[in-house]
Amino acid sequence: TPAKQDEGLALGADEYFATEDPGALKALRGRFDLIINTVSADIPVDRYLATLRLDGALVFVGLPENPQQFRVFSLTGARRSLAGSNIGGIRETQEMLDFCAEHRIASVIETIGADDVTAAYDRVVRGDVRYRFVIDTATIPAA
Repeated sequence: TPAKQDEGLALGADEYFATEDPGALKALRGRFDLIINTVSADIPVDRYLATLRLDGALVFVGLPENPQQFRVFSLTGARRSLAGSNIGGIRETQEMLDFCAEHRIASVIETIGADDVTAAYDRVVRGDVRYRFVIDTATIPAA
């Protein structure tokens, strides 16, 4: 949304497009090689596929609740691919952490205590979360 633009640019984005604006995706047609869709929400798949270049790929790592719909021509017209991926195991996670450390990439998180998990879940359902929640394991009672 436009409300996140200043924050996105402050976090290092070179450009910012509010994809809730239908005109934004139209202006981005044929621009990307790869889109990694991390949201667990329905998206207009055809409009996102149109932003891919020849041989581009749209990869789902988020898990939308509903079946996603698209026109096959959105793929075949420019040899685009649609794929999905799980988050990976321990080895892949370590590779990602090593890459981030090497390139000085850090995440922005909100740390919560174990007692705050229910409230955090309610915030996720409401869409009231800007960053990932991380549970402080020191707040988990011993078994």
